[in-house]
Amino acid sequence: MTSHNRRKVRLITALAVGTSLLGLAACSSGLTAAPSDSSAMSSPKAGGNLRVGIVGGSAKDSLDAHSPVTHPDQARVIQLYDTLVSYDNDHKVQMALADKVTPSADATTWTVHLRAGLKFSDGKPITAEDVLFTFKRITDPASPMATATSLATLKRDEMTAPDAQTAVFTFSAPFATFPDIAAQYAAGIVPTGYDPKKPVSSGPFVLESFSPGQQSVFVKNPNYWRAGQPYLDKVTIIDFPDDTARVNALLGGQVDAIDQLPLGQVNVVKANPAIKVLESSTGSWLPFTMRVDQEPFNDPKVRQAFRLIVDRKQMVDQVLGGHGTVGNDMYAPLDACYPNNVPQRNQDIAKAKSLLAEAGKSNLSVDLVTSSAAAGLVESAQVFAEQAKAAGVTVNVKKVDPGEFYGDQYLKRTFSQDFWFTRDYLPQTSNSGFANSPYNETHWDDKAWSDLVAKAQATTDEAARCDLIKAAQEIEFDRGGYIIWGFPNSVDAHSASVNGLTPDKSGIPLTSYGFRNAWLAQ
Repeated sequence: MTSHNRRKVRLITALAVGTSLLGLAACSSGLTAAPSDSSAMSSPKAGGNLRVGIVGGSAKDSLDAHSPVTHPDQARVIQLYDTLVSYDNDHKVQMALADKVTPSADATTWTVHLRAGLKFSDGKPITAEDVLFTFKRITDPASPMATATSLATLKRDEMTAPDAQTAVFTFSAPFATFPDIAAQYAAGIVPTGYDPKKPVSSGPFVLESFSPGQQSVFVKNPNYWRAGQPYLDKVTIIDFPDDTARVNALLGGQVDAIDQLPLGQVNVVKANPAIKVLESSTGSWLPFTMRVDQEPFNDPKVRQAFRLIVDRKQMVDQVLGGHGTVGNDMYAPLDACYPNNVPQRNQDIAKAKSLLAEAGKSNLSVDLVTSSAAAGLVESAQVFAEQAKAAGVTVNVKKVDPGEFYGDQYLKRTFSQDFWFTRDYLPQTSNSGFANSPYNETHWDDKAWSDLVAKAQATTDEAARCDLIKAAQEIEFDRGGYIIWGFPNSVDAHSASVNGLTPDKSGIPLTSYGFRNAWLAQ
């Protein structure tokens, strides 16, 4: 979940900020190619059409490599475009189109070397000029794309291509997390002159047809660089805004796999020997979003009170059916710098009522806008509304369909919700924390916090960077606009005939490898 009308980039960030940048700089080869992460299943079989039901979608569905909107958009992007680097199942960076990514000693310059023999789906070589075009498109000041804020210090006019396989990126300050950004699924490499309405693929599949709000069909990319992949001849992605219809399509054999299995259906699906459940622990999160620039949430006491209303264990148990972990109003739990030492915030109704009284907001009534755009959103809204009654707060739950939820009012609502996939802290802040971030859903604009994050972004020493990140996290814990009650597991399901899908900490295991690893038993 991404740039201006729900351009969501919320996947994984994985050079873990815990990886020492100085260690990378000290290696003459920098980041180097990892072994192919092929399917753990033996003897993959070629051929077949994988039909996949994906939650959400609308007439505004997009094919744009750099501005995916909904779950189906994200799934399409991952089929069509490979990134310079990517992530393994454990949230660790690995090489993709690049076989080497090397920082300068001060991390102000990054040199990317492409694999030999890369081609787009139309047969044109993938070159450094295409890499430069891609990043210039993403950071175009007239139309910045989803990851543009993360690349704010990129000197876009000073990028160079010394040869066809080498691209050099220069930044105005040390940029410790460049590989994190280059690995985002909305940073896929596209050809010079790219037309999103006629996509040319660098990924495992090529577009055959696209009906916004309905389905998209992809066929195997004959020029894909990973030997033998993809195994499938075709992938059909079908939009399913309705959870019940999506589950019934799987049980009835109309689709072979679905994402976001409703947690209330997990045991039902597990009881069917023809169906397998794919569950992964993740760093994904489903926040409540409070606009800090609008009443009543412009008062930090009200925000603090609302965070104290939540019974987090009840949320995880009731909303997620235990398929997740308790949150503490801070995101990026898989980040090596996550402040685990901050005391767990628990429900405290008496304190919440006291804070509301001090703010002159006793017996408060608020509207909460929710949607079935992600599993658990509607259920958590309903549970929160019940919990709030004890504090004298009336929460009016307003459910809208996914298309409206991520329509013109997205980022404008006073009290709402959202979903984010796994990310480390600094890349996440670029997407949602700054005044100019594409998804600043809480309208957070805090100078002390911004200064800390900017300094952390430019700090190459791991320990010093972690200290800065922890301090920034604690500011958001104290006065931020998020209520982060838990981290849901990713729970998907597929026919037993589908092989090659494995658990993945990204939060999107069903699509994180673009189905390139999947194969069908014949």
